[in-house]
Amino acid sequence: MSRRYDSRTTIFSPEGRLFQVEYAMEAISHAGACVGVLSKDGVVLAAEKRITSKLLDPGHKLEKMYQLDDHIICAVAGITADANTLIQYLRLSAQQYSYAYQEPIPVEQLVTDLCDLKQGYTQYGGLRPFGVSFLYAGYDEHFGFQLYQSDPSGNYGGWKATSIGAKHNQAQSILKQEYKKDISLKEALELTVKVMSKTLDNTTLKPERLEFMVLKRKQT
Repeated sequence: MSRRYDSRTTIFSPEGRLFQVEYAMEAISHAGACVGVLSKDGVVLAAEKRITSKLLDPGHKLEKMYQLDDHIICAVAGITADANTLIQYLRLSAQQYSYAYQEPIPVEQLVTDLCDLKQGYTQYGGLRPFGVSFLYAGYDEHFGFQLYQSDPSGNYGGWKATSIGAKHNQAQSILKQEYKKDISLKEALELTVKVMSKTLDNTTLKPERLEFMVLKRKQT
């Protein structure tokens, strides 16, 4: 039955579903896992780095972590080519705001800007949804440290701890059990490592399989 309604994002199925958006989310569920944990003095992001060949030279570039501005970082799960396009959009939006108002862009406003763009790609014919989800970690003077997640539909939400990508349901279960209120940055880092160790396919954890970014205030 779904074949009659999944060729375009502009067609709802009789059950009220947009299959192309669901297919995009399914693609993300097969991507490398990403985990984010919010603490009282910072945010930790971790991602699984999938090495496709031993002959590949990874260099020093991070594969799934990006800096968007001095106060915002993100992790991605899904189609990397789609992510690169959206990362450029986010960086440009952040700099345009900074140029216009002479202050850093609020974290949630940057997330909202991207989600508006992503939602548009689910509404018009001839377009497909972006096959990538984001975890955003940021800080601003109004709300302090923040952690957000967005998906291909354009939905987003604030989280204390969350996961995207492969085995995200299993990771969410561990985070629900282990996360504590007023967790420290060190404890958040330890929790992130524990979650990644339980969700990776390999039994042993190797440094080359993981990427980490930590957002915290500068020591004065």
